[in-house]
Amino acid sequence: MNKKSVTDVDVKGKRVLVRCDFNVPMKDGKITDENRIMGALPTIKYLMEHGAKVILCSHMGKPHNIFDAKVKLNKKEKKAVEALPAEEQAQAAEGYIEKAKKNDPVKLTLRPVADRLNELLGGKVAFAGDVTGPDAEAKVAACKEGECVLLENLRFYAGEEGRDLEFCKKLASYCDIYVNDAFGTAHRSHASTAAIVEYGLVKTAVCGFLIQKELEVMADALEHPVHPFVAVLGGAKVADKLNVISNLLNKCDTLIIGGGMAYTFLKAEGYEIGRSLVDDDKLGYCKDMMQKAKDMGKKLLLPVDTVIVKEFPNPIDAPVEVKTVKVNEIPADMEGVDIGEETRKLFADAIKGAKTVIWNGPMGVFENPILAKGTIAIAEAMAEAKDATTIIGGGDSAAAVQQLGYADKMTHISTGGGASLELFEGKVLPGIACLNDKD
Repeated sequence: MNKKSVTDVDVKGKRVLVRCDFNVPMKDGKITDENRIMGALPTIKYLMEHGAKVILCSHMGKPHNIFDAKVKLNKKEKKAVEALPAEEQAQAAEGYIEKAKKNDPVKLTLRPVADRLNELLGGKVAFAGDVTGPDAEAKVAACKEGECVLLENLRFYAGEEGRDLEFCKKLASYCDIYVNDAFGTAHRSHASTAAIVEYGLVKTAVCGFLIQKELEVMADALEHPVHPFVAVLGGAKVADKLNVISNLLNKCDTLIIGGGMAYTFLKAEGYEIGRSLVDDDKLGYCKDMMQKAKDMGKKLLLPVDTVIVKEFPNPIDAPVEVKTVKVNEIPADMEGVDIGEETRKLFADAIKGAKTVIWNGPMGVFENPILAKGTIAIAEAMAEAKDATTIIGGGDSAAAVQQLGYADKMTHISTGGGASLELFEGKVLPGIACLNDKD
């Protein structure tokens, strides 16, 4: 994790390619959440103020996923692409990109991001309507010290996700220095996140302030936690967090399991869980983890009561009739959708007594106000944990904390759900591993 940052290199007069994460939510042509844009500003401003010619790049959505609603293929087009070998599908889908842009330009283009950056940075941001074409070449060539160019959506090109050498060469031709500040995609091994450096096309590769903070706070908390160290895991499926559970058990003092994944653990303990979510093929794994915790002298806390419903709400935020029962009293025709009051107190007490807390995954269906009480309780407990380092591992947990108004009470909220999970697993992230080490 000992990587060079933008402050370790001289950027004056240099062309600096910055990989950002501008994959922001949009509605009716308007950006609905600017957190990722604001998170990138410190690095961008630093580079501009120090005389760099700043070239920004990012992806937006998944335009190459032909099954994504953003790419509106008709039945004949979709059938034609589906008939191709898997390795040829992305290339074939590229032929429909212009159609996709025409059909749904607001969801796919980065132009609204460029417009907002221009407002925030005093009109010094130009937008290139392509990445490898004449507009990008002209805008990059014209970029002066202290100015910016934002390239169009990288994923409009199959070469981005395909790590195409020629695509990487084109990106590398725009810069003298590469900066990765997109923690949200640091676990992806794509052209702009890793391959451009791995192919040896750019020699000076450093991290921006956003990634630097992620590493300093999260990596340090995982490697050198102040004890007691409590890890809280929620979300739907055990399968999504197999290695996370095992790795965190090696590091923490208490592991709290909530959310949909808790019911697989409860079933592994011998409880009847009704129609609750379950990974039947992971029951053995759950038993192994509970035994591992016992053998290591660690606490593994599971719900003791649960909020149950007859029918899952549809739509997800619709009013729903609930009942709270002990975990050994779930009727066969009902399902658990949140942790109960006793569990909320049990989990909160463990969190409030901790000095380091990390959390990934909601305790229930937090999008529904009736089923959000467990998630709220975790957020409140972390906000009340005195003198503790409190870290939210991105994804739904970050969204929940921000929606509930507890963001300013946390030490750190990660900008990358998938990346933070892989960090929790102990994995090496390609977008960080490729950067220059400090001497």
